[in-house]
Amino acid sequence: MTEIPALTYAFAVCRGGGLTVPPEPLAELPGLGTGAPVRTVAAGPLIAVVQDVPAAGYGEEALRRRLSDGAELERCARAHHSVITAASALAPAVPLPLATVYLDDGRVREALGERETSFLTALDRIAGRVEWGVKVYAPAGPPPAPEAAPAAAPGDGPGSGRAYLDRVRTRRHDREQRHTLALRAAERVDTVVRGLAVAARRLRPHGVEVTGKHRTHVLNAAYLLDLGRERELRAALASLRHDETDVQIELSGPWAPYSFADGGVTDARATP
Repeated sequence: MTEIPALTYAFAVCRGGGLTVPPEPLAELPGLGTGAPVRTVAAGPLIAVVQDVPAAGYGEEALRRRLSDGAELERCARAHHSVITAASALAPAVPLPLATVYLDDGRVREALGERETSFLTALDRIAGRVEWGVKVYAPAGPPPAPEAAPAAAPGDGPGSGRAYLDRVRTRRHDREQRHTLALRAAERVDTVVRGLAVAARRLRPHGVEVTGKHRTHVLNAAYLLDLGRERELRAALASLRHDETDVQIELSGPWAPYSFADGGVTDARATP
């Protein structure tokens, strides 16, 4: 069997007329650092932004090993993102998932043809728009002071078992109440930002391994906004931070529309 020397790695998809050919700003990028230029592959009304990568390093098994290494995963993710960002600066671009690799340019064209309608729908939706991320955190509060359960003792005094259980229940109730208030604040934040967005998506909140033990992630959302609405967004969040003092509100972006790259499908509560 003849060994395939190179594969085609795909970063993003644009409209055919959206990029110059060859796209000089893209060709100057290092991409994944393979030495091959970042280039385009045309298929009907679409263009994929791609780069040749060695099969020995980006075949299925090799890629699995590569991405299982934390440092290499971060390097590839940053390189992938940098090309998508550059393409998005030139024309509306649908980002493709990390490690989207095809056997050759012909397979890329086949993939674009199979998903042509979906890609065109997504490109129509994201044209003139960018993604912003909003995260809301509830401070965990100081950990309770360690308190040993009292020895079995009769009576209802401060050192009794009943008093101890009452204190445990009170602390649990306080934690639950703080969490409920934080969730309500997060919903108010989401409602305000959705009012500015053309589409929105709820993402899975991060766990303690990402946030740390000092806070709880209660809202992780992405919003698609028209270009030029950044000032309104920042003003709205500044007002929310003033009013919602029980939570922490973080804004990130603008990003290429990673969360809206599937034909424009959003969750049921997205603003039409």
